[in-house]
This record gives sequence, structure tokens and C-alpha cells, in this order.
Amino acid sequence: MTGPAATDADRRAPGGADPQALRDSAPRPVPPPAPWVRTRLRATPMSALLGAALAFVAVLLAAALPRAMDRGTDQALRSFLESRGPSQTSLNVTSRPRYGEQSVQDLDEVLATLVSRTAPGFGVAPAGPVHGSSAVPRSLANRGLAAPDGVPPQLGLHHLRTASEHVRLVEGQWPGAPAPAPGSPIPIVMSQSAAKTIGIRVGMVLESATGRALTTMKAEVVGLYVANDDAEDYWTDFTCLLRACLNMTTTQPPQAFWRTEALVGAEALDTLPEWGDGDSKDFWRIPVDTGKLRADQLPATTKAVASYLSGPTATRLTQETRRSDLRFTSRLPEQFTLAEARRQAAAPLATMGPAGVAGVAFVVFCLAAGLTGDRREAELRLLLARGGSRAGIVRRLLAENAVTVLPAAALAAVLAVVLLPTPRSAGTVLAASAATLLALLAVPVRAFVLLSPKRPPGPRRRLVAELLALAATAAAVFEVRSRGVAPAGAGVDPLLIAAPLLLALCGGLLLARLQPALVGALARAAGRGPGLIGFLGLARAARGTGGRARPSVLPLIAMLLAVTTGGFGATVLSAVADARFSAARAAVGGDAQLAAPGGTLPESLTTAAAALPGVRSSVKVWSDDNVFLYGTKKGSTQISVIVADPVEYAKLSAATGSGPFDPALLATGAAGTSGATVPALISRDLVEDDTSGFQLRLENGGELKLAVAGVIDGTPARPGARSTTVVLPAPQVLASIPQMGLPDIWLALGPVDQHRLEQAVRTADPTAGEERYRVRTSSAGTAELGSDPLQRSAERLFWASLAGAAGFALLAVLLTLVRAAPDRAALLARLRTMGLRPRQGILLILVESVPLALAAALGGALLAAGTVALLGPALDLSTLVGTRVPTGLQVLVTPVLIQALGLAVLVAGAVLAEAAISGRRQITTELRAGDQR
Repeated sequence: MTGPAATDADRRAPGGADPQALRDSAPRPVPPPAPWVRTRLRATPMSALLGAALAFVAVLLAAALPRAMDRGTDQALRSFLESRGPSQTSLNVTSRPRYGEQSVQDLDEVLATLVSRTAPGFGVAPAGPVHGSSAVPRSLANRGLAAPDGVPPQLGLHHLRTASEHVRLVEGQWPGAPAPAPGSPIPIVMSQSAAKTIGIRVGMVLESATGRALTTMKAEVVGLYVANDDAEDYWTDFTCLLRACLNMTTTQPPQAFWRTEALVGAEALDTLPEWGDGDSKDFWRIPVDTGKLRADQLPATTKAVASYLSGPTATRLTQETRRSDLRFTSRLPEQFTLAEARRQAAAPLATMGPAGVAGVAFVVFCLAAGLTGDRREAELRLLLARGGSRAGIVRRLLAENAVTVLPAAALAAVLAVVLLPTPRSAGTVLAASAATLLALLAVPVRAFVLLSPKRPPGPRRRLVAELLALAATAAAVFEVRSRGVAPAGAGVDPLLIAAPLLLALCGGLLLARLQPALVGALARAAGRGPGLIGFLGLARAARGTGGRARPSVLPLIAMLLAVTTGGFGATVLSAVADARFSAARAAVGGDAQLAAPGGTLPESLTTAAAALPGVRSSVKVWSDDNVFLYGTKKGSTQISVIVADPVEYAKLSAATGSGPFDPALLATGAAGTSGATVPALISRDLVEDDTSGFQLRLENGGELKLAVAGVIDGTPARPGARSTTVVLPAPQVLASIPQMGLPDIWLALGPVDQHRLEQAVRTADPTAGEERYRVRTSSAGTAELGSDPLQRSAERLFWASLAGAAGFALLAVLLTLVRAAPDRAALLARLRTMGLRPRQGILLILVESVPLALAAALGGALLAAGTVALLGPALDLSTLVGTRVPTGLQVLVTPVLIQALGLAVLVAGAVLAEAAISGRRQITTELRAGDQR
């Protein structure tokens, strides 16, 4: 019994107190406060997710746009240089041969030295250099060789290193050791095509005529070859090594003769100077790898090329190769200048789209920050009332935002880098950082403003701000209109980029002042009617929600920015497309052209072409450029004569805008015998002459007396020609001169397919070669003008920017609806208790939101048209068109209306979807919770 008693005594604390009682009376530890960020994110997960999504999209667009622009400019530069060909993009080095010391090893060593100095600014193209030695052609004295005008053919000799890798021998053998003895024929191989054309066979010894040195040399044809690929870059500047070239002498009159070239072996290098009578050279052509050039490094590359051609690099190369007469030439600097001018000319137009997206995105972030501030205003003021500081609250909000924004921004930046690889990253970092800062600071800045002490109302502050915006807009527009896009060729013009945005801002501010009054008037008018839905909706649209005196101006500015920049850009692209089509049509002389240079078109061919699908009208044309007009001030003048059916040719002239005329002018007059008077249209340079005595003498011997019926400034059959031209009616001319024969040109209007027209030519005349008939269509010409990557890149960037701006504008409207949702839900809940049907609730939301969409659509269309009218005269679209066009941009209604109405439809659809999806749920929540306002 003693054990338990002892135990109880031991459990007692000193003084007889009970330990359990002591533990119950002791103060309990206070649990640590929950982390702010985690608590807030758990409380509003959907809001955090939407904030992260908005930051992700904004940073992705911001990071992707500069990378897309960089890729577009790089591709445009490379495509432009590639289209110029190796002869324009190579470094050409020449030197006099080393008499008596000429060797292929020396040529190769010089090449290695030249190539070693090309890096790092520019490299050698994968096709590789071409080098060797050449001698100017000599005339051949052999009898029986082809001589078109009695002029003997000429033969030049070359030694090309690695030539055997680019040709295959079809007859004979390659030249080889030993070297030819003095006075013996030089072994050569030549093109099989050239040998056939001139009449040369394997084994033939070709004798040269005496040259300046009065020496005769011989060359023996030991083999014939055929090129593996005639279009290979290796043969650039060596066309006569593949075929015989028909040249013309400089005598009067010019005479035609054949010129070709042949290859010699390494053992005959020392004979080339003698063949050329001392006029020979060693050459090295180093093609630059245009596929690795970058637009941002073009200035540095230009300096490196200039140093290579005539600077320190050229001096070092002369010393290292021990050839003091090295001569460096290249067209690369000129091509670089042209490429940079094209890029700078397209830069302002390409930057307008991204600038519009940036403006709309900024407004959307302001709206999102306003929505968040309104939703959490009571919470933030409570924290401030309980002792929190504004700085501490802002820091907490900043940390809260950083947890969601920074990972989304990092992921978006990485995704942009992966999807759009480019070696440049500075623009990406700057744009992504700016978008990230905007997403990160929007809510904290809004909270700081909300928690700041309220200032007394100052109605003049808004008026002063609006006047400042108006003054800045007027100054920007005036400067652009007065000086144009300046400085010329200096790239992006900040004023030209800012002017459309400033116009949209001013338009938004003006509409924000006019909209409440106009919608209020409509509400009062609707209030006189029997229904209440229209009145309530318009009355709510005329005033702000949540106790505001007027609607928020931010959604209106966002939509106006989207519509203005979209309408302006769409007008530019539509004008570019129209200008390309007009330029292509003017170059063709219509929508389709068949021509037989130096020949005539068979009747079967013109009939088959006229029967093709798409041909609306066609005309046969007789043209002659060797006609003499008598009776002018000079006595006689060589002119071009166009003979065609007046009615059909007048349609063609009107469609192309080249010398339009009234066909009735050529319908008068009588003909029937040689020498009859024929009505004629003359070019303007003949107006000052005495036209009463004009008489034509055609090349076929026919003569016509002309009665001038009108003056023309051009004609479709001779697009762009500056020569004196006369247009005659076909019925009268053919009746007067039956020997006119068949026409040589066929022109048509209508959407004619190029391939079908070519197929019709092959079907109608299977024996005709590719050079016998010339086939051209305006559709193919338009596609060729628009094939430049610089133009395609600008167009893709605009459409991507337009999609981004429309998306952000739509998001601005949705944010506005969400911001007004609590007040609207309370109103609808009260109206439901008074018998409002669900469909009437949706109609009420639509009526409330339609004024915003209509005001933005109409105002944006007017602003876009005004922007075109104000800034259009300063724009030069030649770079985007692909050919020279007059400076200026006209207002086009269709593209502007499409942008405005398209965005209005999107907004209406978004409003309807929001009302149908969330409206009923909000009303039900309000009815359950009761009116707590």
C-alpha cells in the first residue's frame, strides 16, 4: 500500500500544488502567422492563374516580335543578295601572270592566303572559290568555221582549277603532260555545244589570226566536254566555256560573230600570255557566304569588305602574296547599301503593328490593375487602418505578383527563344523585361494610388491633360506632313510610329466626352417608349458603374488603338497589293501577253489563247519599231507603230491606264487603197510638229497618210517605252496594206493562268522552242513582285500584330464587363424579383455594351481614315511593292470597314458569351446572398 502513496506524493509539486493544474493555467504559445503570399494565392487561385496567363501572353508577344523582325530582316538580306548572283556577291582579285614562274601551286597558295583573310566578318560560300588564269580571245583563221556576217569566230583560253570536277568528257581526252614545245599546238578541250555551233571537231588544229604581236599560234582540240550543271555557280562569268556566244562588233553597222572559250591543262599555263598577246591575267573569285550574313552586323561587314578591297587587309594581302599588282574589285559594297536602304525603308511600316499592340496591351494591364484594385480596395484599406503602411502593403502586393508573374514571364521568354531562334537577344531581353515590369508593377502602382490621400477634385486637370495630348498629336502630324518620313533612309521614324497612336488616343478622349451625352440622349428617347430594357441599358451605358460619374475611357482607347492601327495597316497592305497588280499589268500590257519577237503569232495560237478560261477580252496587235514618219521637223523620224482593233485596244488602254482613248476617234476615216488617209493617235512629242503632212512608210513597203485624231501618253503594247509611238486602227490599215500579215502580239484582260497559257502555246505549236514565244501574265508578275522576303516578313508581322491587338482589345472589353459584373448582377437580381425574364437580362447586358462597341468601331474607322489622309502623303510604298511607285497613300474604305466591323462583331460576341455564361450564375448568387449594398 505504501507504493502508490509514495508515488502520489512524488508527483506533487513543491508547495502541494497539482502539476496538471499548473499546466492548464500556463499561457499557450501563439502560432506563427500564415505567410501572406501563400494565403492570398490559396484564397484567390483563379485570379492568380488569370494574372499569370495575362503576363505569359504579354511577355511571349513582347519577346517574339523583335525576334520575328530580326529573322525577317536577316532572311530578306540573304534573299536579296542571293538573287543578285555570285558575280555581284563575290570578291574578285586579279594579277598579272608571273612570266616563266607560272605554276598551279603558286595560284593555290595565293588563294589560301586570300581566303584566310575573309573571316570573321564574312566567310566563303559553300560552292567554293574559282581561280585560275585566262587569256583574251584570238580570232581563228581556219576556213569553214561558222561566221554569221563574215567575221571569223574568236577563241579564248582558260585554265580553271578543279574544272574537271564540274564537267564530264564526252569525246577525246584531257590535256596532259608534257608541256607543249614552242611553236607546237596547245592542247585544249572545249564545250561540245560550242564545237557543234562553230563547226569544230576533235583533232582539229585551230590557227589564230595574227594579233598585235604579229604572231600566229595554234591550238589542237583534244577533247569535248559537257557541264554537269549549266546553272552551277561555278560557271558564273564563264558562259562562253559552256556554249558559243553570239557577239556584235563595234563597227557601223554592227556585225555578228561567234565567241567561245576553251580549257587548257596546268602544263600550258606559260602559253596563255602569248595566246593573249600579253593580255592575260591570273584571277581568284571568292564568293561570300550570303547565307550567314546578318542585318545587325551589316555595318561591320561592310567595313570588313571595304578593308579587304582597299584598306589594311588589302595591303597585308599584297605583302603576304608577294604580288604588288593585286587588284581587288567587288560589287558587294553597292549591294550592301541597297539592302540596307530597303530595310530602312520598310522599317517604319513594319514597326507600326507592334507599336499598336504595345499600346493596347498597356491599356489592358491598366484595366486589369483597376479591376484588381476595385475588388481588393476594402481589404487594402482595412490593412491600412490597422496600422499597415502604404510601402509595406505595396511590397506585399509586389511579392504576391512576383510569385505568379515571374515564372510565367520566364517560361514565355524561353518559349519565344525556342520557337524563333535568332542569334540576337538584346531586343528580346528589353521587350520581355518591359512587359514583365508592366505586369509586375501594374497592381502595386494601382494600390499605391488607391491608398494615397485623396486630393480635392480638379476638373481642369483632365482638361489640361487632354489638351497636352491634342497638342502633341498635332505637332507629330504637322512634323510628319511637313518633312515626310525623315530622316530619309534612317530606319524607324519615331514620329511616324507615334502619330497613329496619338491620333487614336485623342479620338478616345474625344469620344469619352461625347459618348455619355449621346448615349444619354438615346436613353431619354428610349424612355419614352413602352419597354424598359432599352432605357435601362442605355442609361447604364451613359454613366459609369460602381458610383462613377462617367464610363471608363480605357476600354474605348484600347479598341480605338486596335481599330486605328489595324485599319491603317490594312490600308497600307491593300494599297501595296493594288500597286503590285497595277505595276504588273502595266508591265505586261494587260492581264496576259503572247509575243513572237522577230516573228508572228499563228491564227491557231491566238484562237486557243482567246478561248482560255478567264479571258474577258483580247486583241491582236501588229507592232513595228522600224517605221519612218515623214513630215516631221527633222524631215523623217523613226517611230514605233501599233496597229490594233480600236474598241478592244481602248478597253486595254483604259484597264492598264496607259494612254486611254476614245475608240470613236479611230473609227472615222475611209480606206481601201494604198495611200488612203488613216486616223491615228500620236504620242505627245509629235504635237508641236505640223501633223497635216504626216506620212508613214512601213518596213514592208506600205505607205499611209495619217489624219491625227488624238494624242496619247503611252500604249499597252509598248509599256514604259519612251520612243515616239503612233496607234492605228487595224481594219483600215489591213485594208490599205494587205501584206501586213499576221500579228506579233496578243493581249488580253481577265484572270488568265500563266501555266494554262503556256500549255496552250505548247499545244497549238508543239515544234516551237521556249524562246520563240514570250508568255507573260499579270498574276505571275504580281506574285514575282510580292516574293521578296522583306515584303512577306512585313505583311506577316502586321497580321500577327493585328491579331494580338484584336485579342487585347477583346480582353479589355471582357475586363470592363467583369469590372461591372457585381453592380450589374445586383441590378439584374432586383429586376428578377420584379419579373424580369432571363432573355431580357441578356438583352439588357447587350444594350448596355453595344454603345461601346459601336462607338469604338465607328470612331476607329474614322480615325483610321483620318490617319491615312494625314500621314498617307508622306509614305513611300516602293519597297513593299517591289518596284517604284508614286509616293502617297489614298484612303481605302473597304479595309478600314473590315477592321472596324470585325472588331465590333468580336466584341458583341464576347459580350453575348459573357452574359450567357456568367450572367445567370451571378444573378443566382445575388438572390441567395441578398442585397448587401
